[in-house]
Amino acid sequence: MINRTVLVKFGDTTTPEQLQEVVDRFKALKNHLTGIVDLQAGLNIAEKSKEYQVVLTVRFEDKAALDAYVENAEHQAVAAFIREVGRVDSIGVDFEI
Repeated sequence: MINRTVLVKFGDTTTPEQLQEVVDRFKALKNHLTGIVDLQAGLNIAEKSKEYQVVLTVRFEDKAALDAYVENAEHQAVAAFIREVGRVDSIGVDFEI
C-alpha cells in the first residue's frame, strides 16, 4: 500500500468557509476513485505548525492507484479549487506501508 499525506498552506484572504470547502471536496473524491483504502481530510488544529491549515491523506492499494489518482479529472478539479482559493504552499509525501 501507498500512503500520501499533503499539508496545504493558504493565504490570509482564504476564509474558514473556503478551507472547509476544500476539506469537503477532497472527501468527496472517495466516490470518484478506485483503489482507495482510506481517505481523510481535515483542518489542522495543532498549535505548532498551524501555518498549514488543511491536512489531506489517502491510502492507496498500490502505486497504480496513486498514479490514477494523480491523473483523475475529479482530483484535478479539487486541486484547481485549492489554487483558486489561495493556496500559498503545500508539502506532500508518499510512503509505502
